This record gives sequence, C-alpha cells and structure tokens, in this order.
Amino acid sequence: MEKVVIVTGANSGIGLALCERLLTEDKSLRLCLACRNMQRAEAARSALLTSHADARVDLLQLDVGSVQSVLTAAQEVKARYSRVDFLYLNAGIMPNPQVDVKAFFKGLFSSNVVNMFATGEGLLTQQDRLNSDGLQEVFATNLFGHFLLIRELEPLLCQASHSSRVVWTSSSNARRSAFSMDDMQHRNGTEPYSSSKYASDMLSVALNRHKNSLGLFSSVICPGLVMTNLTYGILPSFFWTLIMPIMWLVRIFTNTFTLTPHNGAEALHWLFLQGPESLDPRAKYHSLTSGLGTNYTHPRQMDIDEETSELLFSKLLELEKEVRRKLSERNSDNEAQ
Repeated sequence: MEKVVIVTGANSGIGLALCERLLTEDKSLRLCLACRNMQRAEAARSALLTSHADARVDLLQLDVGSVQSVLTAAQEVKARYSRVDFLYLNAGIMPNPQVDVKAFFKGLFSSNVVNMFATGEGLLTQQDRLNSDGLQEVFATNLFGHFLLIRELEPLLCQASHSSRVVWTSSSNARRSAFSMDDMQHRNGTEPYSSSKYASDMLSVALNRHKNSLGLFSSVICPGLVMTNLTYGILPSFFWTLIMPIMWLVRIFTNTFTLTPHNGAEALHWLFLQGPESLDPRAKYHSLTSGLGTNYTHPRQMDIDEETSELLFSKLLELEKEVRRKLSERNSDNEAQ
C-alpha cells in the first residue's frame, strides 16, 4: 500500500529538500505539500515533478499559525486520505530576529564561535506579536498549530492496522532556559523561537507516552546550521558574504555545520527509513556533515523531564478547548450578522 506523507513548510529550504529526497527514495509514495503560500507551493510542486515526472504530489493550503486554517486543512486531509503514514512538522518562523552585533564579533574570533553559530545562544532575540487568534505568533506557528493538526488527524494517525510517524523539525537553539511553564507562549520573553522549539521537544516526549499504544510515534530532529530563508533573514546580506568563507572553513572541523538544505534534511530522511521500534523517544536526531562532506544522523539525549512534558501536554489540551470555544463563538457572531 502506498505511503501518505504530509510535509508542512514544504515550499522551500529543508522542507523542499526533504520532499526531493523522499521522492528519490520511494517513487510510489503519495506526497502532500502543506504550505501557506499556494503560489510558492505550486512552484515547488512543479520543481519536484521536473525531476520526478511520475510522482504523485498534492497541495494543501495550510497556515499553521491560524486555528481556522488548521481545522479547514485537517478536514481536507481527512476527505482525501484514509490514513497518514508520516506527518513532518517542518513549518516554522523566527520573526524580526535581532542580533547583538558586539556579541557577534566578539564570538566570531573566540573559541566559542562554533557554538555561537550552531545555537545562537547569547546572540539572537526576536520580537513576537499576537496573531488574530489572540495567541503569540511564534508559539502558534511553531508549536500549537502543529499540535492542533495532530489532534485533528488522530483518526488517520492512530489506527490499529498500522503505525504512523510524527517528525518535528526542532533546533539546537531549543533550550530549557528559554522556556517557562508559567509563560508557555513566551509573552514576556525575548527568545520565543528557542522557547517554542524546546516546547516541541517536550511535546514529542509526551506524545510518545500517550499515543505509542495507539500506533503513533513521535521523533525530533535538529537540522544543524543550515542556510535557508530563515537563516539569511538574521543578518544583512553583506554580512553573509563576508562570513560564508569562514563558515565553510569551520565546517571542516565541526559536523554541525550542515549548511545546505539537502544536508540539513539528512535526519528527516533517515527517520523515514527506520522502524519506530528502533528509535529512542527521548532522543533528538541530529543531521551532521563530516569535513569530507559525508552526511549522517546521530541521536543525542534531550534535556527533558517527564513531569514537565506531561504538564505541557495538559496545558495544551486546555488551551485547545479554549481556542475552539472562542472560534465557535466568533463564527456564531459572524453568522448572526
């Protein structure tokens, strides 16, 4: 039976590179590009069909930062498919990144340069905002929208006849110190991206605890340092022109500088080939590239405790109820008008 694979944020970067690798690996799969911008999604589909003429590539309009968009897209998925084998949760945003220029140049010529580029620790802050649902935009896009999508697709993901996989694109920037359970949406902080990625790591652990018995297995990957549209938005273009030769040189000595989307998608592709029973639910699978350009995947234990991940799961369920209620009231008001 054909595998059904859905990839969010599939129109560029790591998501598009993953789609290319999956079609090369398995020509019979049914691939669905779930994207916010349909014009870019169509361009991505055309590019994939250029190299895989017989591939079956569907498009799905999905803005994971919008509750209504997630619910509408989920209904469309349930109408199209009878099951989902892989759900790659790759879409994400880092809005208005601000760089501490002094810290950047200080770190550039220090022994901490590799860690600085790999994690952004002490270097990056972001300016978040509320979206139309009253949620923090980064939290909604990077975490809650994907959580809601999983919840909506449970009838297709949790079936006795087969196992399904959820795979989160996380980051080395996911740090416990950036996340607070008292401020789950990171309304009062300056590192919403790091907070949201650490929360997705915790949620993956909780999903495995709650859903493995139902046939759903969750994994987390880190793509390494990859040059994508998100990355290029952090610094002015002339900065990248200056430092890219340095980064390619540093890559000889560190395996976390994957740099290209193809290399960054290594762990995502590797997980596609693994059986769920062989995976560690508490590990983050890292895409790595050797100095000679060889790609490989390596697991590393995540800094997560069961109690905190369980609390996050419970709070997300509570928020889901609240958001659904508000959406229902809003739709009722619109109908009354």
